[in-house]
Amino acid sequence: VDWLQHWYKTHCDGEWEHDYGIHIETLDNPGWMVRIDLAGTALQDQHMDNVIKGEVNHSGLDGDSDWIDCRVDENRFVGAGGPNSLPAICDVFRSWSERLESSA
Repeated sequence: VDWLQHWYKTHCDGEWEHDYGIHIETLDNPGWMVRIDLAGTALQDQHMDNVIKGEVNHSGLDGDSDWIDCRVDENRFVGAGGPNSLPAICDVFRSWSERLESSA
């Protein structure tokens, strides 16, 4: 989360943050939804292979609750996961972002 805060801060330039940003919400199955706008960043229009681990457990009460489903859709990173998966979703975004930035 600290890294994500830093990423956000580095993109706030008096303009970007008025139209774009990071949205973290809870899901009712239960779990997390993370949306990160990529427009206006070095990640704009970049491809990311979908990252899917585990299976969605809609009750959230038993079985594997650490599932994640991360992808880039319409110039936005979208990550969803179980109630224990918020750090893993952030790690997927961080790994993808750092890999692209180091190859640029």
